[in-house]
Amino acid sequence: MQFQAPESLAEQIAQHVGRQIITGQLQAGERIQEMRIASELQVSRGSVREALLILERRYLVDIFPRRGAAVSYLTAEHVVALYDMYEVLLKLLVTRFMTRWDETDIVPLVNQLQRINKLVLAEEPDIAAIIEAGFELMELCYPRVANPYLKDTLDNLRPAISRTYYLAMRQKPEELFRSMQFFNHIVKAVQEQDMREAETLIARFAKDQRALILGVLAGDPPMADMASGGRPAP
Repeated sequence: MQFQAPESLAEQIAQHVGRQIITGQLQAGERIQEMRIASELQVSRGSVREALLILERRYLVDIFPRRGAAVSYLTAEHVVALYDMYEVLLKLLVTRFMTRWDETDIVPLVNQLQRINKLVLAEEPDIAAIIEAGFELMELCYPRVANPYLKDTLDNLRPAISRTYYLAMRQKPEELFRSMQFFNHIVKAVQEQDMREAETLIARFAKDQRALILGVLAGDPPMADMASGGRPAP
């Protein structure tokens, strides 16, 4: 497998390794072997190290002096902190969008919403594609909001949030439908300019997701092992 421009080589490597972490192919606490990745992707170890720094900023990897890198642990404390921040940022994004939008913004939102609905209602739903489509709906708000700091912060949290989404949807497939309902209701609130309803929907969604992931970590050994690595943190 070889990577090419336009994205930087390190970014492409980071996305490749990040997908393995998000989907549980690389489990929490697992050492990330630079040499193996460099050989597999036919890249330099320097590029792999740069990619690991990107993944550290995205909360998927921990780097230890003289010990290398390992997949980060997903603890209850991390989940609570992550969703506390995500809820605040989503509310900010949506409310800013609602104060600046015009009718031309609705068509792309509705088209993306229809795509999400189709993915969820497929005979064999593709979890990764559904998660990606949900974030693409969020991205449609970026140009109108025009806040690069908010965009960068949300983008850096995206892999960690994706990791929890994947964990939740693998454990409870009905979460696919709940997520679909959330997206439908949010778009409806935007169309109706109901800011209070939008904030309520986001708060409820964050609360439910937080509770679901905490329940997975606490009560289901196989799924908890995927998140925690089944062993104490380094």
